[in-house]
Amino acid sequence: MGTRHWIAVGAIALATTAPVPARAGEATEAATGFSISRTRIDAALEKMVRDGRAAGVSVLLWKDGREVYFGKSGQADRENGMPMARDTIVQIYSMTKPVTGVALMQLWEQGRFGLDDPVARYLPEFANMQVYAGKDANGVAQYRPASRPISIRDLMRHTAGFAGEGNETPAHEAFTLAKPSALDHDLAELGRRLARVSLLHDPGERWVYGISVDVQALLVEKLSGQPYAAYVQQHILAPLRMRDTAWRQPDANLARFAALYKRRDGKLERTGDAAARTLNFNDNRLTPGAYGLASTLDDYMRFARMLLGRGELDGVRILKPSTVELMATDQLDPQVKDRQWLPGKGSVGFGFDFAVRKSAPQTAAENRGATGEFFWDGAASTLFWVDPANNLTAVYFAQVMPFDGTLHHDIREAVYGPDYLGPPGD
Repeated sequence: MGTRHWIAVGAIALATTAPVPARAGEATEAATGFSISRTRIDAALEKMVRDGRAAGVSVLLWKDGREVYFGKSGQADRENGMPMARDTIVQIYSMTKPVTGVALMQLWEQGRFGLDDPVARYLPEFANMQVYAGKDANGVAQYRPASRPISIRDLMRHTAGFAGEGNETPAHEAFTLAKPSALDHDLAELGRRLARVSLLHDPGERWVYGISVDVQALLVEKLSGQPYAAYVQQHILAPLRMRDTAWRQPDANLARFAALYKRRDGKLERTGDAAARTLNFNDNRLTPGAYGLASTLDDYMRFARMLLGRGELDGVRILKPSTVELMATDQLDPQVKDRQWLPGKGSVGFGFDFAVRKSAPQTAAENRGATGEFFWDGAASTLFWVDPANNLTAVYFAQVMPFDGTLHHDIREAVYGPDYLGPPGD
C-alpha cells in the first residue's frame, strides 16, 4: 500500500481531535468524498434479513478516532427468539488468521526469524518437500523435489504450495487421508502430518488458500516456547482487552452465542445447539491458527483499531508501525498469475494474512472501498476492513454458510455509498 495513505491518516487524526457533530443521522466527511448515513446502513441491514440471506446481522464503524455507527437487525438465534445484540458472540472463522499473523510478526520484530528463512530451519519436518508432477502415460502419479524450500514469507501470503481436502489430484487425496486438521491432535501433530503430504505446486508459484496459517501458529509455539493460545492471550488479547475472544469459551458465555445457519434450497437452516461448543474447541486438542476464534463486535473492533492505529491502541503497542505497513503491502509477485478465487474479491493483492486493495473499484459489481485498505473475512460471512485513507475501520457480523459475498458488497455500499471510488485524487 502507498505510504501516502498512512500519512493521510495522521493528518486526518490531527485535524479531528474533537468529535465531529452529526445531523439527521449523517456523519459527513467532505474531504473523503462520502458520508456515513445511518439511514442507508440501517436499511441495508434490514434488507439482508428481510431477503432471508441472514438470520441476523450487525456492524460497527469507527472513523477519525470515534464510533460513528453501530447497528443490528434480526436474530442471533431465530429459533430461541434471541435478537442480535452488541455483545453477541459469533464464530469468526478465518478472521482468526490476521490475529495469527500479528502474533508471528511480533516474534519477527524480536529477530527470532527472517521472512525468507526456510520453514524447515525451525520445523525440520518440512525439509525435502516433494511436489506432485502429474501422472505418467499409465496414470501413475509422479513426484519431484520442490524447486526451493518453503519460506516463512510463503506461509504468510499463501504461496507455500500446500494442498487441501478434496480429490482433484493425488496431493489433495493424500491431504484428505492424512487429516492434518483433525481436532483430536495438537499443532505439532498437524505439522508432522502435513509435512508428509506432497505439495500441489512449487513454493512461490501460485496463490492457494489453506492450511499455511496453522503452520504459522505452530511456528509461534516453536519460537516462543508457549502454547499458541497462551501466547495470543498474553501478547494480543489481554493487552487489547479483548475479553470475550477465545478458542475455548467458558460455559457462561455460550448463552450469548449466535446460532450458525446454513443455506439449503434457498432457506436458512440452523445447524444445531452443539455448534458453539464444538467450534470453539472446548473438547478438542487443536488450537488452529487459521480459524476457531469466537469474538464480539467490540472485541474485534479493538483489534481492527490497533491496526488502523499502526500497531497501537490506547497507549498499548502491539506492533511497530512499519510492521503493520509491511503486512498491509501486497506481497504477491506479478508473475504469480494463478490466484485461485482471490480476484473475486476485487482489485486486490495479498499481504501477510490480509487482502490489500490495489486500485479503486472498477465495476459496479465490485465491493466499494479505497486504495490501500486491507481486510479479511470468515466462512460464516463475517468481515472486517481497515481503510487508512479514510481513517476508518469496520467490523461486520453474520452467521450464515456457505460464504455469501453479496452481504459484503451490500454492507460496503451502505457504508461508502453506491458510487464511491475512493478519496478525491485517488
